Amino acid sequence: MLQHRTVQDLMTHDVVRAHPDTSFKAVVALLTNNDVTAVPVVDGLNRPIGVVSEADLLRHEAALPDPGGHAPAPPTAPHDRGRSEADTARGLMSAPVVTARPQWSIVEAARAMEQHKVKRLPVVDETGQLTGIISRSDLLRVFLRHDQAIRDEIDHDVLRGALQTAQDAVQVTVTDGVVTLRGRVATSSLVPLAVQLCRAVDGVVTVHQELGFDVYDSEAGAAEPPSGRRNGPPSWSERRSALLD
Repeated sequence: MLQHRTVQDLMTHDVVRAHPDTSFKAVVALLTNNDVTAVPVVDGLNRPIGVVSEADLLRHEAALPDPGGHAPAPPTAPHDRGRSEADTARGLMSAPVVTARPQWSIVEAARAMEQHKVKRLPVVDETGQLTGIISRSDLLRVFLRHDQAIRDEIDHDVLRGALQTAQDAVQVTVTDGVVTLRGRVATSSLVPLAVQLCRAVDGVVTVHQELGFDVYDSEAGAAEPPSGRRNGPPSWSERRSALLD
């Protein structure tokens, strides 16, 4: 089983936070003094109940009358009007809050951000208490990993370890996170499996392959014998499940 960095590894542990009664100006000070673009809002039990971002504060600013009278205030819905008139974090924050768990993979966190259209996720433990925060930029740090480290992991953990390829049967090059595999593997079903496992390595942007194979076998595996017992090695799907589980 391949090991990957989790939210726990990438998140910011020392989280700047606000409380429901934190004033507008105090929220601005928190963002400015700590060089962050948003802060989670927590209740008395340190559980996140919302997030106040620069966008929330600018929404408040945009609703104010234009001193020069050049730009009329845009029409706002009752809910947005209430937020634009708020003077504490409780009224300014976006809620409900979308959270992550420390054991999540980078993929899980990225999918949650994309699905909910947010730029950061407060991280909570099993009791719901805030333990960290992870942002888009944190997730992207994985792509700063050195090419040599990526190559070494693919060579040792994927090719030699998981796929058990022969020594020097497959050559690996990595340039700016782009992996190229050249050589031969034992069976045709190992080609897509090698690509998939390499793509799952932290820091890999994409994978190109120029692989040949010695024996063609179905990616779905051989049919089950009448007795219900499989003869020979596990099928492609079984090996994939075991390696990615």
